Amino acid sequence: MKTIVQKYGGTSVADAKCIGNVADRVARCAREGNRVVAVVSAMAGQTDRLIDLASKVSREPAPKELDLLLATGEQASVALLSLALREKGIEAESFLGFQAGILTDANHGKAKIEKIDPSRVMAALDAGKVAIVAGFQGVSKDGEITTIGRGGSDTTAVALAAALKANHCEIYSDVDGIYTADPRICEEAKVQGRVTYEEMMELADAGAKVLHSRSVEVAAKFGVPLKVGSSFSDRTEGTWVVPEEEALEGTVVSGITCTTGEAKVAIRQVPDKAGVTAEIFKPIAKAGIDVDLIIQNISADGRTDLTFTVPKDDLRRAMALAEGAAREVNAGKVEAAGDIAKVSVVGLGMRSHAGVAHRMFETLAKEGIAIQMIGTSQIKVSIVIDIKFAEIAVRALHEAFHGCRP
Repeated sequence: MKTIVQKYGGTSVADAKCIGNVADRVARCAREGNRVVAVVSAMAGQTDRLIDLASKVSREPAPKELDLLLATGEQASVALLSLALREKGIEAESFLGFQAGILTDANHGKAKIEKIDPSRVMAALDAGKVAIVAGFQGVSKDGEITTIGRGGSDTTAVALAAALKANHCEIYSDVDGIYTADPRICEEAKVQGRVTYEEMMELADAGAKVLHSRSVEVAAKFGVPLKVGSSFSDRTEGTWVVPEEEALEGTVVSGITCTTGEAKVAIRQVPDKAGVTAEIFKPIAKAGIDVDLIIQNISADGRTDLTFTVPKDDLRRAMALAEGAAREVNAGKVEAAGDIAKVSVVGLGMRSHAGVAHRMFETLAKEGIAIQMIGTSQIKVSIVIDIKFAEIAVRALHEAFHGCRP
């Protein structure tokens, strides 16, 4: 018998009809002779509603209490799916994060899974039941309920698959798989049959929202095969996320991504002295704010303009910390811009084929799009541009690279 972990996102369990559809899928998989674990998110919009409710009763909700509140979203989903399966004659047992043995650190809101004791889930599978597990949540060593951040249900599912030594993990949402670009922006975008773990991590970090980057990281570490597909349609076979040796040959660029969820912070006239940059980023790192692209421009007078990007949700905090750090190192003014987009070109083939960056910059130049920042890795080139050009850039780059062969 195969052990299969399936994850269903918020849109997949958005209402009673959707939950019934998921129950049909889970039941079919179980009746085919598989041991099935279904990891579910909160119903679509429920987490945002709970956050909004918390903000109405508290100006600054305590992280511990907020986690306790948000965890109720998944609690409702596991109970409803379990009830739906029972109606279809499938024995099911539901588990909250702590009942499933998901142990995390104590960083409320952004907790990381430290280990999983899958004994209770395994016992349910051994008894012939489907195990329904709440995603996004766990418990700290002190017994406090924690949540593991947006996209955390993906990570829950992959981590459980690793702990259970499952044959593979299936991630279901409202998209058919990993596209070559966002199909809402680019009509020509197509579902890919396979992408590598490394490509998927870069795509996720660059703005692709199909999979959370932490979940891909766990999958790569433990060798968990991932399948990404839609819970609403079987028109495609979805996309497999696999090791590099199983990747399709010949594709130079596998995907174009765009995110408008970042903001730019610039610190002017930073003294060009050893250790100054470290002092600026020290308080930002301590606050747990992720910094993405960084550029420095050194002027003739020996001072530097330092520019970096952070998540828009963290912009206010990052600005306050940057202003404090700028005063400490005797730098100039701090400026911010939220009207930016980060567009990235990702592909394993970029390692062995020159000219991708040139083609990217040439394509954008033909569209009259100015580049504000550039960042690169072995298989990714990212640029920051004005937000008003985001969709134009994605379509132009997809036309330039889609089907690009060596």
